[in-house]
Amino acid sequence: MVDFGAYKLRVPKTAMNKDAREQYMETLRERYLSASKKERGGILDEYCQNTGQERKYVSRKFRYKAGLKGKGAQRKARKEYYDGSVKTPLAEIWKIFDLPCGQRLKPMIEDELDKLRKLKEVTCSDEVAAKLKKISPAEIDRSLRHEKEVLRLKEKYAKKRDQLLCSKVPTKTSDEMDRSTPGRMQVDCVEHCGSNASGEYVNSLSIVDIFSGWWEGDAMMGKGRERALVAIDEARMRSPFSWLEIHPDNGGNIMNYALYSYTEKHGVEFSRSRPYKKNDNCFVEQKNSTHVRGVIGYLRYDTEKERVVISSLYRGELRLYKNFFQPIMKLASKERVSGKIHKKYDTPRTPYRRLMESDAVSDEQKLSLTATYESLNPAELKRKIEEKLKDLRRAYDEKNGTPFVEKERILLKKIVSPMVPYSMALL
Repeated sequence: MVDFGAYKLRVPKTAMNKDAREQYMETLRERYLSASKKERGGILDEYCQNTGQERKYVSRKFRYKAGLKGKGAQRKARKEYYDGSVKTPLAEIWKIFDLPCGQRLKPMIEDELDKLRKLKEVTCSDEVAAKLKKISPAEIDRSLRHEKEVLRLKEKYAKKRDQLLCSKVPTKTSDEMDRSTPGRMQVDCVEHCGSNASGEYVNSLSIVDIFSGWWEGDAMMGKGRERALVAIDEARMRSPFSWLEIHPDNGGNIMNYALYSYTEKHGVEFSRSRPYKKNDNCFVEQKNSTHVRGVIGYLRYDTEKERVVISSLYRGELRLYKNFFQPIMKLASKERVSGKIHKKYDTPRTPYRRLMESDAVSDEQKLSLTATYESLNPAELKRKIEEKLKDLRRAYDEKNGTPFVEKERILLKKIVSPMVPYSMALL
């Protein structure tokens, strides 16, 4: 574009190709960089008239490679003010205050930096400390960008549960499990750590048949896989029917290759719940409340004497009392009407009665169940359960160095914590 007074005339491009224009610019660049402002304007006019390119584009192109050698050379980077000497203590402070954003970290640096340096939690020079105190929230976020990415990658590639085993074991919801035949067992562990989860403590193994509600339990010390497998095998031997499927949650003490190999060896199906979906194991979760927490409570049991008492209770009187004399109701239908869900339940029956009505239970198994039922006295079972609970409370008080006092029913609400269930309070 060439000016002629008030008029502008576009000069057509010559036959000069790209390489020729580059060579032409290189011959003019040295003269352009050493010339005055007025002389530079003349050089630009000359170049634009001969090549037909726009003046503004040409001026930028002349300046872009000024003082640089070689094709594709880049401009020298500006010196970084908040360099590594600032980012290192900044990252330490950021981790101390639980990874806040720049806006929240800025006042904490101003208030606490001197104290942290005095306590030798952060080491930096006075010059770096001055830079840290005047750094802006936006610059804090920019400086910590790399640290945040490192933490994100650590979380992303952290060790997770065995993906190969999870791919072999299918997930099932409670609705997808067959409820028409006995032998489909849901398995879970209940921790008895009280308010302190450190160290080793007793865990209750809870197993329930989703067809009849038949419950089996055992107590083991810690969360060892072999201990859990032994407890599951003994529970399977005690059951009056054959197991067809084992369905645990994703806990590592049950969901592991040891149990997977066990199910393959004995021809039992193996399925699992979806992660963080407790309703997939709803039947055993219900028994955890009524058969475990409702009986032995929420206290911490971490001695072998306590474990032996709990295990004896689960394998003996409590198992018989719950399965033969405690009726359960099963959901028959569920209907939503005007935003409200109406549920209907069948006639309450004990797990024993439900097994006796099932065609999947053999006559031999039914005869064995009937013989066991005829030999039981529910009142005697109840008394034995209370005696064992008293033994458990004695062991607990002996461990803590407190005297055992048998409580009166009338004083129950006044002297017992709400975290202790009714049956435990009677000890």
